[in-house]
This record gives sequence, C-alpha cells and structure tokens, in this order.
Amino acid sequence: MKVILREDVAKLGNAGEAVNVKAGYARNFLVPRQLAYVATEGALRKIEHEMKIRARVVEREKVSAEEYAKKMEGVTVTIPMRVGEEDRLYGSVTAQMISDGLMRQGYDVDRRMIVLDEPIRTLGAHEVTVRLKHGVQGTFRVNVISE
Repeated sequence: MKVILREDVAKLGNAGEAVNVKAGYARNFLVPRQLAYVATEGALRKIEHEMKIRARVVEREKVSAEEYAKKMEGVTVTIPMRVGEEDRLYGSVTAQMISDGLMRQGYDVDRRMIVLDEPIRTLGAHEVTVRLKHGVQGTFRVNVISE
C-alpha cells in the first residue's frame, strides 16, 4: 500500500515522502496515529499544503534557536565541586548539574540538549556545547571551582 508520510518516521522515511508499506502497518499504525495519509490525489494536495506551513514554522523556530544560541554565548555557569588531592574532583560534572546551573540563570535547557564529549573531571573553565532545535548549536562556558 502506498502512503504519504506526514511526519518523519524512523527507518521508513521523512515527511512528504511517498513510501510503500504493508497494508496492515498503514491501516493499524500509520494512519490512526496521523503519521501518514493513504496516497490519493486529495492527499497529495493536502500534504503539499501542510509541508508549506511546516516549512514556515521550522524557519521561525530555527531563527529563534539561533538567537537563543547567540544569547547563550556569553554565559558562564559556575559549579562548585568537592576536590581531593592534586585538584581532582570527586566524581564528575554531569549534564544535569550544568542544566540546573543554566536554569538558575534563566535559561531553559534540558540536560539531554547538553553535549559533553567527555566527562568534566578537572577544575577550571570548560567549553560546553548545547544542541538546540533544527541543528542549531551554541556554546557556553562551565567554570568548575572548589567547594
């Protein structure tokens, strides 16, 4: 059965694509959850209209995400940690700690949006990346100090 996807579906396709799936999968999963339309002429016109609207919304969200990333560039989050010998941390700085520090400064960033290449286990300033919507990324500083 041929369907037109309304949203991105993992391992199947992206929004706006026409794909062939088994009839039961389309009838019992994709169509009831409004993830796809059955491929007809009316559905093609409908999906084209939805894609135009979606493109405008995505563009607006992307612009606001870029503004948010620029605003975050000057931010420094200070996190106090317990320190042992030779200035080694007990444990490491987690994304949740960084997210909480950002929340205290008025930035609403979920811990899953924070990208840590490796755990922060030393004192000092570290550059951290935050992944926002639509591929926009921003950076800010995390300053780890001794308690």
